[in-house]
Amino acid sequence: MSHFNFNGVTYEFDEKGYLITFASWSRELAQELAEVDGIAEMTNEHWRVITYLREFQAAKGTAPMIRVMCRETGCTLQEIYDLFPKGPAKGACRVAGLPRPDSCV
Repeated sequence: MSHFNFNGVTYEFDEKGYLITFASWSRELAQELAEVDGIAEMTNEHWRVITYLREFQAAKGTAPMIRVMCRETGCTLQEIYDLFPKGPAKGACRVAGLPRPDSCV
């Protein structure tokens, strides 16, 4: 487990870099994580995917399967990778503050 101090708040992450406490996430933290991943600017498309992921996680207690995420956001898999170069799990889910998805290796 690692700790990350940002804006006076200490966040805990697992050994793979995923936020431990879903409720401690903020848009500011997401922007910081995105910058670490090489995303210079979070566009409306980024936020649409992040919002979808957070709402799905809150409702179902898990991250959506990639094909479900693509279908429900209207993004192709390539578009997800264009938005989040590290991919749907290691990029989008991590920036959205979700736990490490079970399907993520």
